[in-house]
Amino acid sequence: MPTDYPALAARIRALAEGETDPVALMATLACEIHHADPRFDWTGFYRVVAPDLLKIGPYQGGHGCLTIPFARGVCGAAARTGQTQLVPDVEAFPGHIACAASTRSELVIPVRNGDGALLAVLDIDSDQPDAFTDADATALEAILAETFRACPAPA
Repeated sequence: MPTDYPALAARIRALAEGETDPVALMATLACEIHHADPRFDWTGFYRVVAPDLLKIGPYQGGHGCLTIPFARGVCGAAARTGQTQLVPDVEAFPGHIACAASTRSELVIPVRNGDGALLAVLDIDSDQPDAFTDADATALEAILAETFRACPAPA
């Protein structure tokens, strides 16, 4: 059964109302998104902590990589290009970083505030091949844009 994105967006909107702390929002979204769909095996954020460097943030699931340079992997590609990465087969993605051996497909979405500053990337991994659709990406992009628009840029 596909994710009920309107219900997920409404829950997140209610939980996040008035909050502008990006880490608090990331923790809330990681939990809500992860539990919204059984395809989502690992759900979390990699935060921008320095030029061209991501560091693990709030997540749900097994351990993730601690740091990811913009030059490597699916998360790095999303951060570097500013484009959502929908990867049906991670083994076919050049430079894929295997943080978990169980990951078969991945969806990574850049997270920006209302001024366009890159705050993080949302990384969703699945243990199923070809688990994500353009509809998943579009719905999650909208949730992220609404939720993080008032957050300050990284220091």
